Amino acid sequence: MTTAAIRWGIIGCGNVTEVKSGPGFSKTPNSALVAVMRRDGEKARDYAERHGVPRWYDDAEKLIADPDVNAVYVATPPSTHKQYALMSIAAGKPVYVEKPMALDHAECEAIIHAGKQANVPVFVAYYRRSLPRFQKVRELIFGQQAIGKPRIVNTVLYEPHHRRYHDPANLPWHVVPEISGGGVFMDIGCHTLDILDWLFGPIVSVSGNASNQLGAYGVEDGVAMSFQFGNGMLGTGLWNFDSFKHHDQIEVIGDKGRIAFATFGDGPIHVENLDGSHEYRVANPSHIQQPLIETIVAELTGHKGACPSTAESGARTSWVMDQVLRQYRRDTGQTIGG
Repeated sequence: MTTAAIRWGIIGCGNVTEVKSGPGFSKTPNSALVAVMRRDGEKARDYAERHGVPRWYDDAEKLIADPDVNAVYVATPPSTHKQYALMSIAAGKPVYVEKPMALDHAECEAIIHAGKQANVPVFVAYYRRSLPRFQKVRELIFGQQAIGKPRIVNTVLYEPHHRRYHDPANLPWHVVPEISGGGVFMDIGCHTLDILDWLFGPIVSVSGNASNQLGAYGVEDGVAMSFQFGNGMLGTGLWNFDSFKHHDQIEVIGDKGRIAFATFGDGPIHVENLDGSHEYRVANPSHIQQPLIETIVAELTGHKGACPSTAESGARTSWVMDQVLRQYRRDTGQTIGG
């Protein structure tokens, strides 16, 4: 598909679309947000009025069928990503799917197959691939070779049990497996795994364990994993969501130095090598998904460049998470995907 301008419709105009993504569709050249949908029509109307969007719907099928919409952003929970992606593909409209791409790798594969059969592009909202912070990390590692040849990577994220998970009768969808696919690891751990894929290539071997130590909900609250990239690099990962404070770090060790940075926020990038210690600060944009949206629009309108977050790369991250959580899902009787 090549067209002069991309006219977006959003399915699921919830919190993520308020600042992170929604405004980026209108602020990107050759792009406009022309319609939004939410099952609660009043909330859809309110969003459209506040953001200056011409039309709103309470039915996804009607938004997809809107002749003025020529690309669709699926911003619902993962349980409906496959359904709405396939509907958009069937209508011949490129689709941009929130992360994680779907409930599991099998659903991702179904989306990929449909997109290829229909020759309809599919993109996934792993927007860190286009953020200036991570572009700087990549340039330091591979452009400047600030740490020499990368050898191993260690990643860790731990944080306190969030109060929104305190009421078992009113749990957010993020920890309801039939909606989310898993726990908070699925929701935010995927960002770290995707960045590692972007930096070092696909993870080709992975093993891990998951557990629920707090018992606040029925999905994992801790994950430990080890993995290997196709280039031979080795890595470890730890996530825990009932710890005494917040800590977020990806650490890459090379044969001539070390680089450390966080997945979330816009804190400093630290480099240590034979020249000493160095710190780099790169702020995130106001609308954090806009740089990735710009690459999608450029690709779809035939301008130079291509979106770095494809259906294939998004599916790889889902495959890694499936491998880590497979035994835990079996032990707890969780049925994911379809």
